Amino acid sequence: MGQENNGPRTQIAWPTVLLIIGCYGTWVLALWALPLSAGVLIAAPVIALHASLQHEVIHGHPFPQQWVNDLLIWPPLALFIPFIRYKATHLAHHHDEIITDPFDDPESNYLDAHIWGQLPKFVQSTLRINNTVAGRLTIGPLIGVIAFAQFEWRKRDADILRGWLIHVPAVVAVIMLVILSPMPVWAYLIAAYLAMSILKLRTFLEHQAHARASGRSVIVEKGGVLGFVFLNNNLHVVHHMHPQVAWYALPALYRKRKDHYLRRNGGYYFASYREVIIKYLWKAKDPVVHPLWRR
Repeated sequence: MGQENNGPRTQIAWPTVLLIIGCYGTWVLALWALPLSAGVLIAAPVIALHASLQHEVIHGHPFPQQWVNDLLIWPPLALFIPFIRYKATHLAHHHDEIITDPFDDPESNYLDAHIWGQLPKFVQSTLRINNTVAGRLTIGPLIGVIAFAQFEWRKRDADILRGWLIHVPAVVAVIMLVILSPMPVWAYLIAAYLAMSILKLRTFLEHQAHARASGRSVIVEKGGVLGFVFLNNNLHVVHHMHPQVAWYALPALYRKRKDHYLRRNGGYYFASYREVIIKYLWKAKDPVVHPLWRR
């Protein structure tokens, strides 16, 4: 899928700046000023939004200086994934020719058939459940963290180790703030897990196995509240074609050239996340084994 490069940015994406401020402010509110149950229910989507803002920062927003952007968003509110490693693996994922590759795409949900055949039966059963919406929202975050750690471990690289070592004191800093707040650590862990669960709905169908790279990225047309939490990455083929375009500009791009994007991705389309949930709540959308992969 061809990416359209819009050149280096010199302007500040002020909507993103304001959203980052609002995200941290609401996070503080959830921890310090709300009853426990309300705090957890508010913290979860806010932490998910923060993860989406990390994605936005990776693509060069809101300031032209990348080090400023990274500094703004480095606190690991979701705890489990190092920002430095997410940044590196996500940029690797944007080489569209490797999307869904079970070996080279760090965000692929598919496995190679040989590896699948070596897994114990209970692991195979668990991964099949994980390919339903119900499974992805419940056990998906745990499986995702384990799979990411395994992917990193296989690389055995000094930069990877450095990224995880830097992550440790960052997590400690976030946990210390939680300890200082009225919210118990166990409740914050629930909120962080729920945040990852929300994000798993986005990634559940974000990419599919397809012979053409341009046919692998989805359009979920009406994102609703979730679309905001995902910063319009429900229009995922638009993002992959314009990775440097800010989140708030994606809907206008899509509306202007809707037919073009749907031709590009071969009609990989859902009207809303409600449609996705109804269709795949108990039914697997994809096989675990990559249906087209041959090595």
